Amino acid sequence: MEKNNSKVILVGAGPGDEELITLKGINAIKNAEVIVYDDLVGENILKNNASKDAELIYVGKRKGKHSHKQEEINQIIIDKAKENKLVVRLKGGDSFVFGRGGEEVLAIKKEGINYEIIPGITSSISVPEIFDIPVTHRKVATSFTVVTGHEAGDKSENEKQVKLEDLNAQTIVILMGISNLENHVKKLLKNPRRNENTPIAILMDGTRDNQRMVKGTLGTIVEIAQKSDVKAPGIIVVGDVVNVLDI
Repeated sequence: MEKNNSKVILVGAGPGDEELITLKGINAIKNAEVIVYDDLVGENILKNNASKDAELIYVGKRKGKHSHKQEEINQIIIDKAKENKLVVRLKGGDSFVFGRGGEEVLAIKKEGINYEIIPGITSSISVPEIFDIPVTHRKVATSFTVVTGHEAGDKSENEKQVKLEDLNAQTIVILMGISNLENHVKKLLKNPRRNENTPIAILMDGTRDNQRMVKGTLGTIVEIAQKSDVKAPGIIVVGDVVNVLDI
C-alpha cells in the first residue's frame, strides 16, 4: 500500500510533570494540527505548548470511565490523519509500556499512514525514583519486572498472562493495580521468595504537586491502604528496594 502525505506522531508525555517530557516531544506538540490525548497527560503540557489553532481531542481512560473504546481511538487518529493533518497521539508515560501504542501503530500501518514514535519516560521507573525507590540496587535487587495489575476483563483466571505468584524478580512494579490490591497481595505471598515482611509501597500522582506515598509490608499494606484513603491511579512497588535508601 502506498503511503499518503498524512502523518501521525506517537509522543510519550512522561509521568506527569511537564518538565519530564522530551524536547522532541514538545516540538511535535507545538507543530501538531490535531492532538489526541490521554487522561494522565500533565495539563500544563498542552496548555503551554499546543498551538491555539490545534484541535484537541480527549480520549482518556480510567477504570470504568472510558470516554472511547480503543477501536474508536484508532479510527479518530486515522480519520484525522487522512485529512492531511499532522496528528500527535499524546500518551502518558511511554506509548509502548501498557499504553496500547503498539495497537495504534498496527492500525496506522494498515492504512498506509506515515508515523513516527517519540519515546517517553515511563512512570514504572521514574515515579519510584522520585520517591527515592531505585528499581534496582546492587546490594538488594539486580532484576525487576513491570506488569499490569488490570488485564482485560473478559479473560478468565487461567487466561491471564500476569501470574504474580510466579514472578521471581527481586523488584516487582505493578501498574494500574491499586483497585485490586488485596488480591494482588494474596498472589504475591504465594511465592516463597516473599513473605509478610516483604516491603511494599503505593505511589500516587507521582511527579505532580499532590504526589504521596504509602509504605508497609505485604502483611500490613491492605489495612494501611484502607486507613490512608489510597486511590487509583498509582503504582505499586514490591521488594527490598522500597526501603533501601532509608537512613
